[in-house]
Amino acid sequence: MRIEGGCHCGAITFEVDVDPEKVYVCNCTDCQVLSGSPYRIVVPAEVAKVRLSAKPKIYMKTAQSGRSRQQAFCADCGTPIYSRGVGEDEGRLALRWGTIRQCEELKPVRRARCRSSPSWIGEVNDLPASETA
Repeated sequence: MRIEGGCHCGAITFEVDVDPEKVYVCNCTDCQVLSGSPYRIVVPAEVAKVRLSAKPKIYMKTAQSGRSRQQAFCADCGTPIYSRGVGEDEGRLALRWGTIRQCEELKPVRRARCRSSPSWIGEVNDLPASETA
């Protein structure tokens, strides 16, 4: 599936083909801290196929496993764009679902690292809701 997207301010845009059957939810504590949310939706892509309009700022984080990952974000507005491994993991990256224009079509097919998931996450749909703030 061809997708396109970009950061909030428009300084970085991207285009790539992805497999919608590989989209997943990550509940790890690093994703929680870096997204400010109880989970992050990940859209895997091959680095060689991604066309970026500009180079993002990179923050290197070390996971609890000891593995390093590049966290790419817009230096102007701070929008997270993707994460990418180093070494043998360098060929794939994980696009951030919220930056994708076709995000509604990219429904997660699995959840990962659920040990860190908040106990109340399944109750969110039961909360009172409104169409606007």
